[in-house]
Amino acid sequence: MSDRLLVLVRHGQSEWNLKNLFTGWKDPDLTEQGIAEAKEAGRKLKAQGLSFDIAFTSVLKRAQHTLDLALAEIGQTGLKTLKDLALNERDYGDLSGLNKDDARKKWGEDQVLIWRRSYDVSPPGGESLKDTLARALPYYVQEILPCVLRGERTLVAAHGNSLRALIMVLEKLSPEQILKRELATGAPIIYRLNADSTVASKLDLTS
Repeated sequence: MSDRLLVLVRHGQSEWNLKNLFTGWKDPDLTEQGIAEAKEAGRKLKAQGLSFDIAFTSVLKRAQHTLDLALAEIGQTGLKTLKDLALNERDYGDLSGLNKDDARKKWGEDQVLIWRRSYDVSPPGGESLKDTLARALPYYVQEILPCVLRGERTLVAAHGNSLRALIMVLEKLSPEQILKRELATGAPIIYRLNADSTVASKLDLTS
């Protein structure tokens, strides 16, 4: 039987995570802590005896850098990798680059909370979580899932909200449930799928 392995990992801490800024499609790199988290993700996967046939990531360097560092720990530098903006973080529009506290002062605590934690309300010029799912899910179904079902061991390094889209489908979560799901930076989640694409097993390596 083929393995049908799918591993999801959120990028390590970025420079803007550290500064409490809305990041979205802006492109800061990893902090020293983020680099350490990415390497640790690779070590955790290696300790599980895992290797990969293909990887997917976004067009943003914090996710790409995380992937590269993790693969180096596994000894798989140069693995075939597909990059697509469908896996980008949610676009925060006019909030991008703003300190979250400053945004609360400008628009009010309640409004910022609605933008951050509602399913289908988007910030000015940006995307809601529903919008993010609308681009990430077709990419998962058309590009990522077929690889997994063919038995290609697949690693996806992406972002909190684009990965939520994949998790929503994998774990059959409602909009309310997915909003409450927090993803730790640099913590791999290992899924093994059945032939019908449902989840056979899940191992969360959040420390």
